Amino acid sequence: MSMSERLNVNSVPAIVGIIGPILVIVGDLTASSSVPGYSLVRDSVSSFALTSLGWLQTICFLAMGLLWEIFTAGLYFTIRRARGFHAGIILFALCGFVLMLIAAFHMGHTGAPRIDGRIHTIASYGLGLLFPIAILCLAPSFKSTPNWRPIFIYTLVAGALAFGLIMGALFGNQRGWFGLYERIIILNALVWVEVVAIHFLRLLLRRESKPGPLQSGANGGGKS
Repeated sequence: MSMSERLNVNSVPAIVGIIGPILVIVGDLTASSSVPGYSLVRDSVSSFALTSLGWLQTICFLAMGLLWEIFTAGLYFTIRRARGFHAGIILFALCGFVLMLIAAFHMGHTGAPRIDGRIHTIASYGLGLLFPIAILCLAPSFKSTPNWRPIFIYTLVAGALAFGLIMGALFGNQRGWFGLYERIIILNALVWVEVVAIHFLRLLLRRESKPGPLQSGANGGGKS
């Protein structure tokens, strides 16, 4: 059976989880390198929205937010519910919504209401805090689900790194390289989504090529 024959509607959350981060990374690198005077290292991600190609970043972030929600639904129906699962999945879904808020409300836009900038700032730092808390809440569920255990340690590392980075953004000084620092924060989150989505898709393909249950029964939910 070919890969195309094994892919079906159940594969959609994993596929969008793979596509989303690539879309954001490629879009950011391509667009920002096309704007004269804009620096990936010096200038913040948010400030790019005010350039001539800012609309492209907005589209990428909105698309990523929507894809994030689909990916969250896939995790919800796939991994075993351990302690902290429901809090984690709700916070993880909230990350996608907040990402769309960031895209919709720009900071420093000429003529825009001041509240737009406040919403954008609160949402940006809020997302930085939500992500590590969400995946660390999900970590016990990965550990308790046999086929997802390889993701457990990586989730702990990515969550701790994300928390440390956002604390650095809140209380540190990245003058002259804040744009790069922001992109490291974003990249850590996107790489986690990418790795988890690839693992998810591999499990689905393995199930289709070797008939057998992806879920094998668990108290309070399924697992893979």
